[in-house]
Amino acid sequence: MNQQRLIYLDYNATAPVKPAVAKAVAQALVTGGNPSSVHATGRAARMVVEQAREQVANLVGAAVGDVIFTSGGTEANNLCLRTFYNAGRKLLVSATEHPSVLTTALALDATIIPVDHNGLVQVDTLDALLKTETAGEGQPLLVSIMTANNETGVVQPINELAAIAHRYGALLHTDSVQAIGKISFDMKVLGADLVTVSAHKMGGPAGSGALITSPAVGKMKGLQTGGGQEKGLRPGTENLSGIAGFGMAADLCNEDLSRGAEIAALRDDLERQIQEVAPETIFFGAETIRVGNTSCIAMPGVDSEVQVMALDLDGIAVSAGAACSSGKVAASPVLLAMGVKGSVAASAIRVSLGWGTVKEDIDKFVAAWTALYERLGQKSVELSAA
Repeated sequence: MNQQRLIYLDYNATAPVKPAVAKAVAQALVTGGNPSSVHATGRAARMVVEQAREQVANLVGAAVGDVIFTSGGTEANNLCLRTFYNAGRKLLVSATEHPSVLTTALALDATIIPVDHNGLVQVDTLDALLKTETAGEGQPLLVSIMTANNETGVVQPINELAAIAHRYGALLHTDSVQAIGKISFDMKVLGADLVTVSAHKMGGPAGSGALITSPAVGKMKGLQTGGGQEKGLRPGTENLSGIAGFGMAADLCNEDLSRGAEIAALRDDLERQIQEVAPETIFFGAETIRVGNTSCIAMPGVDSEVQVMALDLDGIAVSAGAACSSGKVAASPVLLAMGVKGSVAASAIRVSLGWGTVKEDIDKFVAAWTALYERLGQKSVELSAA
């Protein structure tokens, strides 16, 4: 019996591991060794780590020595925010950040930077907040604004925002987890002082990420003790196989960038087909610049969870706004911060494409979405119009 092929359209949650990455991980497992050991096996392991460090540095335009390996984006974000908070810096973070930034920032009494209806931080808004925070004998500041949103794909004007931050003596951190491999990225060109990267969003293994610094940051004091690994900022034996896979994934990102226009065309075709079926459908962030792989779609009147489950039964994997640890789905805080009504935010799903996506996947998704709309969404629209 032929099994139905799974249509995987949830790359922003995690991208499937690329074959070359899997080989690099397997080779590192065979290599073994502790990178801190001075014998031959340890030196071989250290070479794997340092090669990957160079690969990741090249990916974002950083110096090799400024890459600090972590267990992923969440740890890197926490390391950044908590380190600078402990060093006496006031935090300012945008309202649409990933929970690893926003939840951490709220626990540290951060100032929240509002966004407009597209989810963008306006330069004038940041300027006014920084002016207020630095009035008199204000604290030094750290501003954290993600490059591309994980739910809507909206791309922030990081270079302009970094320039404003620097004008007030602030450092600019950007969570670039959802941007790497989708748009050209050079932290020096953007003016970012600290950058967060995660391997599993780009076809690498889960459990490996990095916080990348610039010379402007200076010496950081870590949150953990116990060893001197990663400049003492992330002590503990390095995840050798994960780091090796991270480095390979970083090398392969140029392939993703070369397919960027093709992926964006597939996403645009998806939205065009849905718009023809249901003109009232909302595509969040579509009025501004987005990464080409992401579409955040609301089917008004039909809960996100219902849509995700129905599509899953059709063999299509997508995700909803925000999944809680219980597995329940809540209205997206990102969309609520953009001023979207709660009932509409609760009807949004995220479709995200990637390196394995083909036209057939898009057509099958549209067919399944259309069938669901005709069964549930259309009735909801008719009832609301009555």
